[in-house]
Amino acid sequence: MFELHRSEARGRSNHGWLDSRHSFTFADHVDPRNMNFGPLCVINEDRIEAGTGFGTHGHRDMEIISYVLEGELAHKDSIGNGSVILPGDVQRMSAGTGVMHSEYNHTQDRQTHFLQIWIEPNVRGIPAGYEQKHFPPEEKRGRLRLIIGPDGSDGSITLHQDARIHAGLFDGDEAASMAISRGRRVYLHVARGVITANGFALKTGDALKIVNETQIELVKGQQAEVLLFDLPG
Repeated sequence: MFELHRSEARGRSNHGWLDSRHSFTFADHVDPRNMNFGPLCVINEDRIEAGTGFGTHGHRDMEIISYVLEGELAHKDSIGNGSVILPGDVQRMSAGTGVMHSEYNHTQDRQTHFLQIWIEPNVRGIPAGYEQKHFPPEEKRGRLRLIIGPDGSDGSITLHQDARIHAGLFDGDEAASMAISRGRRVYLHVARGVITANGFALKTGDALKIVNETQIELVKGQQAEVLLFDLPG
């Protein structure tokens, strides 16, 4: 079964300093058909204006992933971590028993464009934790590169959930396919560009939900960047 979720169906909140589009129910945007997809419950496409950002705020019992597309995102948290996340960087923060953090675009001349992703953990009450790695474009070019998984395999970031996130860059004749294990579900999010997945023509912000299928095939990419979520059923 395939279910297409178009970019224009997403929720939107524009606060001036922040322009955000919500693939799932989030804050004041309520979409009963898109509350979550398995443990995946948030994909926000955020654009933060120069010199602004999210002030210090708290989370708990959530795996929070930042995937920067353009610009830079400065992160600081209450467990002693501070870093700048750049394009190609992926950061996972396990909120666990509770963490306070802030996220800022400290540049004075350009937006920060990134995806904020929340995945419900399969264990609660753990100590808060943090991990960040860089995945260069050549590792994602024409393939689905594992960037996050439950066991850190293939140099991926670890996640407290039986879920895996792959990232890929596709242009021209570049193509990739992945078998879907029985009982698993897949969520494909197009971060930018256009691509065809199992016959569905997708553009920036579109998503494809896949249940009870055996394979996903990606072809006809045009400057496409995608995230593929392999999730428990």
